[in-house]
Amino acid sequence: MGFRSAGSERSTPKRTRTSATWVGVALFALVLLVLLIFILENTQQVDVAFFGVHSHLPLGVALLLAAVCGILLVAIPGTARILQLRRVARKSAAAPAPAPPSVDDTLAPREPGRDPE
Repeated sequence: MGFRSAGSERSTPKRTRTSATWVGVALFALVLLVLLIFILENTQQVDVAFFGVHSHLPLGVALLLAAVCGILLVAIPGTARILQLRRVARKSAAAPAPAPPSVDDTLAPREPGRDPE
């Protein structure tokens, strides 16, 4: 009952880029469906004013637009910081590493009464 032959054990398949893409597409479709339902349920017209520009939009569209603007306010500076860090990392990888101290420097006699630095 609890015995298995060596060849009968199942191995789990490796994750691939294709499977990760498939999961991403499925989650993206689910999010789009939820957003569509949100917009269709919030169709009341609201007045939107921004720097003197006035408009009438459905509530769901206005809230979605505000959320997208909030995401952009976070994503743009975040992207700039990531690019800055990549540039610094690339420069430090291209710079030659400092040479380690030679054996002669580490074994050199020190003057008496003088503290090593």
